[in-house]
Formats: sequence, C-alpha cells, structure tokens
Amino acid sequence: MKTLILGGDGYLGWPTAAAFAVRGDEVVVADNYLRRLLAQQTNSEALIEAPLLPERARLFNDVAGHAIRVEIGDLTEYEFVERLIRDFQPDTIVHYAEQPSAPYSLMSVNASRLTLNNNLNVTLNVVLAMVEHAPNCHLIKLGTMGEYGTPNIDIEEGWIDIEHKGRSDRFLFPRAAGSLYHTTKVLDTDLIWFYVRTFDLRVTDLMQGPVYGLTSPELEGHPDLLPSFHYDDIFGTAVNRFLVQAVANVPLTVYGGGGQTRGYLNLIDTLACVKLAADNPAGERELRILNQFTETFSVLELASHIVDAGKLVGLDVEIQSIENPRREAEEHYYNPANSGLAELGLEPTLVSPERLAAMLEIVLQHKHRIDRDRIMPRVSWS
Repeated sequence: MKTLILGGDGYLGWPTAAAFAVRGDEVVVADNYLRRLLAQQTNSEALIEAPLLPERARLFNDVAGHAIRVEIGDLTEYEFVERLIRDFQPDTIVHYAEQPSAPYSLMSVNASRLTLNNNLNVTLNVVLAMVEHAPNCHLIKLGTMGEYGTPNIDIEEGWIDIEHKGRSDRFLFPRAAGSLYHTTKVLDTDLIWFYVRTFDLRVTDLMQGPVYGLTSPELEGHPDLLPSFHYDDIFGTAVNRFLVQAVANVPLTVYGGGGQTRGYLNLIDTLACVKLAADNPAGERELRILNQFTETFSVLELASHIVDAGKLVGLDVEIQSIENPRREAEEHYYNPANSGLAELGLEPTLVSPERLAAMLEIVLQHKHRIDRDRIMPRVSWS
C-alpha cells in the first residue's frame, strides 16, 4: 500500500514508518519538528538523541534496505497537506500530527492556544484534502482513552446504544476529557464524524492508552534509529518516566493516592494495532472506533511493577506519593471494553518484570544523559 504518516518524527510516528516500510509499503512521512521545538523550549529533550528525519531515513535505508520519503512542512497549512495527499494518493493516512501533552496544553495561554490551533487545524486540513483528492483513502486517526474520562459506567468502544422515552438510537459515547489536550481529541472525533457522515469518508479512530517502550523490532540494536523516548513530566508517559526515575535513583512519583487507573500498551502493540487497522479498513461512511490498550493498571500498581523489574537489574527502587498536580479522581470505577482489536487478531505484549527489566537495561546505557530537573511535575492544573 501507499502509506502517508503525519507526525512521522514522533515517538509513535517514526517506528510506524519503519514498520510499514519493512513490510513493503511505499511510505511518506511528514513533520515540522514541532515536538522537538516544544521539548527544547521546555527543557524536555528526549533521553536518546535522534538525527533529523532525512538523516534518520538515510540511516534506516542503509540498515534495513527500505526507503522512507521525507516531507518537511507545516500541516496546519492547507496547501502543504493538499499537495501531499493530491500528489501521493495514499491508500492509508496515519495521523499522529498533534501536540500530545496534557501538561503542556495547560502550561500557559500560548501553549493552550498552540495546542487547540495545531490539533484541530491539522485534522480539518486532512479531512478537507481527503474530500477533494482522496475520498477512498482510509484515515487512521490516533485518539486517546483520555477522551472518555472516568465515568461511573462501563466504557464502550466509541459508541453507545441509548433507549429514551420509548425510542432508541446509537451515539458517540459521552466524553469528559481531563485536560485541554484531551478536549482537542474529543473535538477531533466530532469533527471527523461530521465529515464521515457528510462526505462518505472511511475513518478508524484509535482510542489509545498511555504507551511505553524504547524500541521496536525494525529499530532494535540501532541507537540512532530509536524512537524519541521522553521521560520528563511534560512529554513522558508514566511508565517511561518511572523507568528513568528507577535508573536515576529517584523515588517513583505517584501522584496523590495512586488509584488513577488507565489502559496501557507496549509500543510494539501500538504498531501491531495500526497495521491491523490498515489491513482491515473501515467501510465507506464509517467511523470505526477501537479502544487501543492491552491491560489496565492503577498508577500505584504500575510503580510496583517497576520496583519488581528493578530488582532483576540490581536497582533498589522506592515509591513516593507526592501532591497531585492534576485535577482528576484518584479513586474511581474503570472498566473499558477493548474487544475490537483482539477480534482483528491482536496478540498482546503484556507487562512482565523481564520486559520492564530489558527496558531498564537500555535506559542504564544512557544514564549519563538523565536530567533530574525534568522529572518532578512543573505544571499544575490549579
């Protein structure tokens, strides 16, 4: 297939490009390095330095023998998006090109405006260009489980059947996002649903939980090709942050009581899910929503897994509860459905002490680059 990956320089975008290229797709990646710029501005650079995209693509071609074409440009500019989609005529578009951090989205007025404008304008440009130039293309959009919040009922996969005063209908599941970033994802879904039902587009929205991991099969053993692994409080996910804290001998920072429960998945499973979605596209005029996670943990349970993994590599890891900088329920009901990807054939890569210990070994190789000032929370919701 011809696959266009938007946000191809990111933590998920780059390994996705490698995975699709190795399987034989013609791959184009587009990015404007916004994530790198914001990381520099907030002292939140990745643990492992990564070359810029053209050099990454060249190195990958040398190692793997597969070409990845690079397009550098701003996806909030319609003319750039239009040219990409019109000229390349992709079969699949994988859309990662958004500001992905909840803390960053609440950091300042400018950060809030950037998050809203970037995320919604990129999504709008993509669906507009699809309507004009590639109406049969399949869009795979990265959503987030954070759209749902923590309702006191079971979370369905995107849709819920409602009976009301003797009548019934099917609606998008009610959502209650916990940050401005997550709110832009809710707005993305609403925006896409309008264009799907109005212009007969085909879209899969992957409601993804927090991702962890440092590598993928296509990038294993090549430090210059590894994903942009962030461990800071702004761009780092909880597992990745805990892994670095363990190596840096910093107690694992559990926010509040630690009962916050989420659905997690390994980076390897993210790639598997996206490939399954691409190989089994949504139908015409269908917004298919899949909850993308493999297992659920509370933050405290997650920290306990890191403690156990640390013992396997000689690390004495401690857990410390700190004041929660976020406005969120610390104890809540959480039972989300996630059967869709399993039915497509996902075989999950579950958390184990051995898998986490292997990640700790990689972090240990880069221990000299850890900046302890990036670990503690620097952004508060209040």
